[in-house]
Amino acid sequence: MTATVLSETTIPGLPSASGIELIGPVAYVVSDDAPFVYLLDAATLAVLGQVRLFESSEFSSGRLPKSTKADVEALTALTWPDGRAGVLALGSGSTPMRENGWFVPVSGDPPQRVGLAPLYALLRPHLPAGATLNLEAAAANAAELLLFQRTVEVAHGALLFRLPLAATLQFLAGTGAAPAVAAPQRFELPHLNGRSAGFSGATFVREQLFVSASVEDTADAVLDGAVLGSFVGVLDGPHRPPTFARLSWADGRDYLGKVEGLAVRRPLGAGRWELLLVTDDDAGGSTAVVAEVAM
Repeated sequence: MTATVLSETTIPGLPSASGIELIGPVAYVVSDDAPFVYLLDAATLAVLGQVRLFESSEFSSGRLPKSTKADVEALTALTWPDGRAGVLALGSGSTPMRENGWFVPVSGDPPQRVGLAPLYALLRPHLPAGATLNLEAAAANAAELLLFQRTVEVAHGALLFRLPLAATLQFLAGTGAAPAVAAPQRFELPHLNGRSAGFSGATFVREQLFVSASVEDTADAVLDGAVLGSFVGVLDGPHRPPTFARLSWADGRDYLGKVEGLAVRRPLGAGRWELLLVTDDDAGGSTAVVAEVAM
């Protein structure tokens, strides 16, 4: 498997991209430093607009303070229990301030705030001892909602929670009982310079699950570290090992950006896909990266 960067484009006015989802010609991008979901043209990458998720008086500098931000890190397309199509943006859960989500309908209706604390309370007992809940990616298909835990402070903390989609959404909407939460699937992710990669993005395409993972030189669930590299992978099911490829430029140079989310833009042929990735430079900047994956 190879993952080759074809181009990288700065996204003006979008701080710290943290997730991306494609619905038709529109790319929905969330930021962990802004109170908005941004809408981009999926082909040209031009910013089309933004949807406010919540009010904040602390965005005057162009970035929300780390201590009080909602830390929206995960994004997935799905259909809400009332039949509306849209995207669900989720806070990481790493602090009480980060236990909110928002359902954003594609119709243009106002976003709906979703309290995530009751769901996150069901996940925490399944974490390794000493780990902090830190959800960094989500993906959904017709049957399941997948939530990806990024753990850097303890070993063996790359986890995948597989939740029943319908029951979980009804619970979040306040119309159903708590869903059953099975023990999460554990993964061994690639390492760079002795540091393990952590999940950062996920998406389903034709029932194939693509993921991204990045490596930072940190052992803190909240604080950032120097970026060492990023990977794209495919998870083929609970009983098969994942396949990963480090992102690199066409000339062989390692790509050193921190990929925070990915979406599949189009198939290119048998075993080849064009991906659209978003990155965060930890200084308030964001880029969109077009990459080709060959398997």
